Amino acid sequence: MKSSRFIGNYKSSSAAMRFSFKVAIWALVALIVVSLWAAGQPKVTFDPLVLRSEPVSFTPKEFFIADIVDERKNKKAVAYLLPLPSAGTQPTSALPVDLQGGGHAAILQFVKKNMKQNSQLRPVIVRLKEVQVTETAAAKGRVNGVVVVHMAFDLDRDGETVPMIEFKGGAKYNRPASQHDVVEPTLRQSLVEGFRYFNTWIDQEANKNELFAKAIKVKFEEYSTVRDDTVFYISGRPLSWIYFTGAPNAASKYAAAVYPGFSYEGKSEVINGEIDLTLVMKVFVVKSSSWVKNAARDAYSLNHEQRHFDIVKLIAERFKQKVKPDNLSLTDYNSNIQYQYIESFREMNRLQEQYDSETRHGIDQAAQQRWNQKIDEELKALSIKK
Repeated sequence: MKSSRFIGNYKSSSAAMRFSFKVAIWALVALIVVSLWAAGQPKVTFDPLVLRSEPVSFTPKEFFIADIVDERKNKKAVAYLLPLPSAGTQPTSALPVDLQGGGHAAILQFVKKNMKQNSQLRPVIVRLKEVQVTETAAAKGRVNGVVVVHMAFDLDRDGETVPMIEFKGGAKYNRPASQHDVVEPTLRQSLVEGFRYFNTWIDQEANKNELFAKAIKVKFEEYSTVRDDTVFYISGRPLSWIYFTGAPNAASKYAAAVYPGFSYEGKSEVINGEIDLTLVMKVFVVKSSSWVKNAARDAYSLNHEQRHFDIVKLIAERFKQKVKPDNLSLTDYNSNIQYQYIESFREMNRLQEQYDSETRHGIDQAAQQRWNQKIDEELKALSIKK
């Protein structure tokens, strides 16, 4: 019984081996057939796209292309195109195709060759953000194509790169599956359209945009509008006790207190390529923060407080001297002015403390007289006081 079972098992195993051998033979034959078929198929390749040299239809009058920087995420290919059909089959997988010589080099060469370059104009740096053609199969033997062009334009101003505008555009096309003729013209026209867009923009902005200003002019005005709680400095109109409307500080050892300060407001416009900057100066005393005790309502005490106001006026005038065109950057003149304002404000605080310290808040009359003379001389030198 054991022997019979053994023989039976042996016969079953042999049948399985014969079956597996036959399957392996057929699989090998199939693999050879497929391999021979694949070897006989031509490998699908594309010649690089060549941007046709053709002068653009506009001449830049405000800029020239100093450089083109490649910032594309995909630098391997500018296009993914469907191959031409063969033997009645329609390809469905797009293949990468680049410009001849590489996308960046080809676009740079095209621009340098076909757009007039006048190095006496403003240098512009172009950043290629995206240049891409993508194709997909459409119905009835047609192919859809989408062209995307994204470029950023920066101004190179004295070695400083200043961002201007960006162009995001492109085109769509529908071509017969049997030819690629439409691809290069559509891509080329989309690139040219980006440069045309920038050229139109800069022509419109050249004389009115601060980015392109060639000079700056500064003028000052004095703020003179009446405000209920504020007294503004006007030559020939000294302080009066009526402007001290704050409640006296009974706990203070001082007889009076005044709170002057200065500020400015700026407004600008570009006229014929020049920035006309107007700074409206405000030298003021806040009434509700200024106070006087009844016992101190005399001319001597009022003069001491007036000199605090005069000191602020002098600092404001010194601030004006620092804000000159030669000291201002066309790129960031606001920051230049703000810095000088902060420095002047600190100077004002130091001078006010020095004044009070040396005069002992007006108690030292000899020191007070010296400060009176010093301040008057500077006010006269500035034609603020006769």
